[in-house]
Amino acid sequence: MKVYEYGKESMEALYEALDKRSPEGRRDVEETVSAILQDVRERGDEALIEYTARFDKVSLTADTLEVTREEMEKALQSVEPELLKVIEKAAANIRAFHERQRENSWFMTREDGTLLGQKVTPLSRVGVYAPAGTAPLPSTVLMDVIPAKVAGVEEVILCSPPQKDGKLNPLVLACAKLAGIDRVFAVGGAQAIGAMAYGTKTLPRVDKIVGPGNIYVATAKKQVFGSCGIDMIAGPSEILVIADESANPAYVAADLLSQAEHDKLSSAILVTPLKDLAIKVQAEVDEQLSRLERNEIAAYSLENYGAIILTSDLEEAVMLSNAIAPEHLEVCTRDPFALLPSIKNAGAIFLGHYSPESLGDYFAGPNHTLPTTGTARFFSPLGVYDFVKRQSVISYSPGAFAEAAPYVAAFADAEGLSAHAQAVRIRTREGKS
Repeated sequence: MKVYEYGKESMEALYEALDKRSPEGRRDVEETVSAILQDVRERGDEALIEYTARFDKVSLTADTLEVTREEMEKALQSVEPELLKVIEKAAANIRAFHERQRENSWFMTREDGTLLGQKVTPLSRVGVYAPAGTAPLPSTVLMDVIPAKVAGVEEVILCSPPQKDGKLNPLVLACAKLAGIDRVFAVGGAQAIGAMAYGTKTLPRVDKIVGPGNIYVATAKKQVFGSCGIDMIAGPSEILVIADESANPAYVAADLLSQAEHDKLSSAILVTPLKDLAIKVQAEVDEQLSRLERNEIAAYSLENYGAIILTSDLEEAVMLSNAIAPEHLEVCTRDPFALLPSIKNAGAIFLGHYSPESLGDYFAGPNHTLPTTGTARFFSPLGVYDFVKRQSVISYSPGAFAEAAPYVAAFADAEGLSAHAQAVRIRTREGKS
């Protein structure tokens, strides 16, 4: 990993490198995805079958696009008992955390007979996308399906690319069954996003699509937004670690590598005011990298999108972190809670030396579907709130209406919308003949 002194030139180079990872702005990808989506919209199942054969090298039919309940049960039964206990415990933690996010409808009344409120209604049908590329992510199924079920969504469907044998990854299926999935389809890529957004004869149209994916999936989600809702436009995974003299270099290096191994576009950054720590972490990264199964991927990621940045102090480190707005932020300092109020932009914040990012990925409970590539400036982690809609409720009594009517009519007149004003005046003596 390269070591940089914090400064304008070094930061501009870093920001430029990080921007290249964004799913935005790839015209070739945009055009390819647009064509796929249009084809799926027009030809439905036929297009899905053809793209699955082309991209996944799997021959499916309209009858085999959907995974049966028996296949899901078989996948669940195939999980080793000890691993099943781990998954069940993780699922329980995820469910307990997200149950705290539930929103309730509320109403307020006044003595004049006015009632105002907000009605919270779950979405009817949601689609979850689970990637299955270089590393299938069954944990994502738990993270995306459970909050939807906690929110009260009536039907949750899952799309995931099939393996070479035409089946879905058994752990993906097992986690889907445990999480309470309703239907599962062996469809991946941009074509799966199109199918969920527009619907086909076999695969139903959804109200919202959630879940991470590669650049083609992210671009497809962006393009179908409006036909349905989406959670966010997710890019490659990333981590930023703020560390002081209390940090263990081996721990920090391991945490940086935990994200670098995701894919070649992942980003891992250490920010510290200590040159000595930077050198030790750099050495630890090199040593640990040699032992990783996915060392080729991690090495590419660190070479192109990794960095160690030396700042003048921790305050400057937090300022830099807020500018980058990382997906995962670890605060490995003597007093991490002292920095928490200053942290404005991060998808998830991990405080202390024993709160590694891996805890959040699998077990702690908070969602690991997080905003990436700087979008933590305005996006939140996936949560129960993503699976409900809020409806305003307004009810006025005759007396309350009579008091409000002159104000409403005056505002409508000021905007030149006479029909709006008449809709009020017709209900008062002023509007009666």
